Amino acid sequence: MSKGRILVVEDDLDVSKMLRIYFDSQGYEALVAVRGQEALDKCVTKMPNVVVLDINLPDMDGYTVCKKLRSNLRTKHIPIIFLTQKDERSDKIKGLEMGADDYITKPFDIEELKLRVQGAIRRATYENLTNPATSLPSGRLIEEHLKNIKARQDWTLLYIGINYMDAFKEIQGIVALDDVLRFIATLLTETIAKHGSLNDFIGHAGSNDFIVVTEPAQARAVCREITTRFEQEVKVFYPFTARKEGKVVYTDGHGNIKESPFMCLSVAALQGTAGPFADIREITEVAAELRRTNPGCP
Repeated sequence: MSKGRILVVEDDLDVSKMLRIYFDSQGYEALVAVRGQEALDKCVTKMPNVVVLDINLPDMDGYTVCKKLRSNLRTKHIPIIFLTQKDERSDKIKGLEMGADDYITKPFDIEELKLRVQGAIRRATYENLTNPATSLPSGRLIEEHLKNIKARQDWTLLYIGINYMDAFKEIQGIVALDDVLRFIATLLTETIAKHGSLNDFIGHAGSNDFIVVTEPAQARAVCREITTRFEQEVKVFYPFTARKEGKVVYTDGHGNIKESPFMCLSVAALQGTAGPFADIREITEVAAELRRTNPGCP
């Protein structure tokens, strides 16, 4: 199980390769970008747990990358650690003012950098900002976004649940289930990148609950692609025997043999025009009731 996804933004290929190999060996999933725009694109599509960001880049400086990440709804929560040769106090202050979470100066101790990465991921999880399995916004960030849209009408909330997840967990275990959660997180970010906008929001609301807030005009296309791709691609997580039989056969905790279909998604689409909503709890309660009684794409 990965300890987290790290994006290293560094145009020195020797340094970036060294960091990728090191963090991979430490149990992280390490991604590399050599240009600022590449880093911005990967943050939107790959949702790293933390960004290690060099200030000196060929197309834009790290300060600009940091500012753009902080101004994007889908990336503003990602912890940023600046990595630079500069050690002037003014440079450190500028980085922190831009929204960086930490700062380390070259030449650096790689063990110290690892500890700073661990600390950044731990703080984000402890403060209930991101889900540790998917890196998606959770808890407080979801509440904050729902508060921001509560009084508006120009949105559609897709409330997404995974059905038959318990049966999968019985035969494959919790580690394989985390792989499925990461798969759906990737699926959601790729779908929003294709059909949505930078103002769309993706969140991991609970163990098997996800939310997408998008524009009403795009909601149908987003919903259909999510449900279709999930149904087509989730089968790879099952053992060959289950795929061959087209179902899951397992023994429950009481020793009873049971059958279950493969996992699928259940989606409710709540329109902002259904308001006004008294508070964010009403939004989630109405969405949950819609998913229970009338699931489907808008």
